[in-house]
Amino acid sequence: MRRDSKLSSILHVLLHMAHSERPLTSEELAGYLGTNPVLVRRVLAGLRERGYVGSGKGHGGGWNITCDLRKVTLRDIYEALGSPTVFAMGNRVDHPECLVEKVVNQSLASAFDEAEALLIERFKDVTLADLSERFNRQYARHQGGNHAHPSPKK
Repeated sequence: MRRDSKLSSILHVLLHMAHSERPLTSEELAGYLGTNPVLVRRVLAGLRERGYVGSGKGHGGGWNITCDLRKVTLRDIYEALGSPTVFAMGNRVDHPECLVEKVVNQSLASAFDEAEALLIERFKDVTLADLSERFNRQYARHQGGNHAHPSPKK
């Protein structure tokens, strides 16, 4: 089963944007993720509506961060993405009349709900600035080394 990596992907491109000295095109951002620029534009358009990013057209245009990184949390981004399902696991529903299946599903549903609520609550404690600071520390330790992505062309 494939995991939903949309939150991770968007955080990835947001950090690239936050550390770029110029707007980045959808093509550049899609290159960082190995995906289609249309998908990047579609998701970033939703973030633009919330004031987290902006975009410019024409020569020198592209996407940039327009929010205060200290005020935007992982929870904010998670909600902007439509609050995707956190866990890929789910309950079996092949025999809803089966008492065993009902008991198992009730127990698992309760555990899943509690775990999801705890994780989403934790998202409120982490800002984009926190991620940026972690990146800066790791970048300083690895300066001159391989960063996995080439720097965007200027």
